[in-house]
Amino acid sequence: MKDRENVHFEAKPPATEADAAVVRVVTRMASLSADAWNALAGDSPFVRHAFLAALEDTGCVGAPIGWEPVHLALFRGERLDAAMPLYLKHHSWGEFVFDWAWADAYRRHGLAYYPKLVCCAPFSPVAGPRLLAKNDADRAVLIDAALKLTGDLDCSSFHVLFPAEADHAALNAAPLLHRSGFQFHWYNAGYGSFDDFLAALTHDKRKKIKQERKKLANLGVTFRWIEGRDSVDADWAFFYRCYADTYARHRSEPHLNPDFFARLRATMPDNVVLIVADRDGEPTACAFCMKDGERLYGRHWGTLDYLPGLHFETCYQQGIEYAIAQGLKVFEGGAQGEHKLARGLVPTATHSWHWLAHPGFRDAVDRFLERESEAIAHYLDELDGPFRRESRG
Repeated sequence: MKDRENVHFEAKPPATEADAAVVRVVTRMASLSADAWNALAGDSPFVRHAFLAALEDTGCVGAPIGWEPVHLALFRGERLDAAMPLYLKHHSWGEFVFDWAWADAYRRHGLAYYPKLVCCAPFSPVAGPRLLAKNDADRAVLIDAALKLTGDLDCSSFHVLFPAEADHAALNAAPLLHRSGFQFHWYNAGYGSFDDFLAALTHDKRKKIKQERKKLANLGVTFRWIEGRDSVDADWAFFYRCYADTYARHRSEPHLNPDFFARLRATMPDNVVLIVADRDGEPTACAFCMKDGERLYGRHWGTLDYLPGLHFETCYQQGIEYAIAQGLKVFEGGAQGEHKLARGLVPTATHSWHWLAHPGFRDAVDRFLERESEAIAHYLDELDGPFRRESRG
């Protein structure tokens, strides 16, 4: 199966010859029309052609690092009617739906968990379309093709991570296991200003944020929002210095390289934002965000100088204030983090779907997911919300 570009599947027998569809494996986004792909992907920046192509062209994904593109493209004649961003994975890094315990269980039983097939936006724990299609019939064809490819490539499993709600019906109808999760998101209740948002919080949480902001101001810290199209080389050089430093502190290497961010700046300038913290006029920290017409997505950050409260302000409060100023509906602060609750972000359900070839492990994972869902529901019931009672809902 080395020549993956020549792999194709005939779809289920069509009602008419005009409906005949072929699903092909595509190993490079550059070989697909950007306009045709984007017409299916919609507004979500993390599955736009430019984003996925930038990952490939700058070497952030590829076979050498265990992220081999094997995208599915459903054609009727020369027309691209549906697609799936899909990767042959040899590890579980960069996914944010954690299956390390499943891989370890396979290993302990003398079985190989890798490679596996993963439908996702790499390094992006962000919900969005995964079955890029206009109807559930074509979504079902994509799922069938992915399951067949799972067998053809001798993969242990097939996974769909953080799909949009429009994908759920087709995924539920397939022989896949559903997994629940949660993140913390902020929702705009029509706030006219950051002070309006603070007024909706409980007294203790409002007081803490105000105190943190006052301390940072007393240390000479101010903030700038830099839109992608207004940014300059020095802005991105500083951001990458901060971003790489965050990984270095954890004895790790960045997943994304400077060329990738340069490509985003050039090809998606309206979707990227830098939030820069200056201390006495000199940059000291930076957060990188992406956005679409409704949402701001907090993605990466770093600092050259530890200051109390700087992380929370740069990564969360400034993101919320920007969203209010821009009239955005949601700010997503990234994966995990109960500490975000105190910043006005609230639990929001996430979803993934999974298929394991081994029937014994499939049954065991099914039972595990049922227990996990019950535990998550209990945990969320116990959380104390950040808003005053009259402001909730």
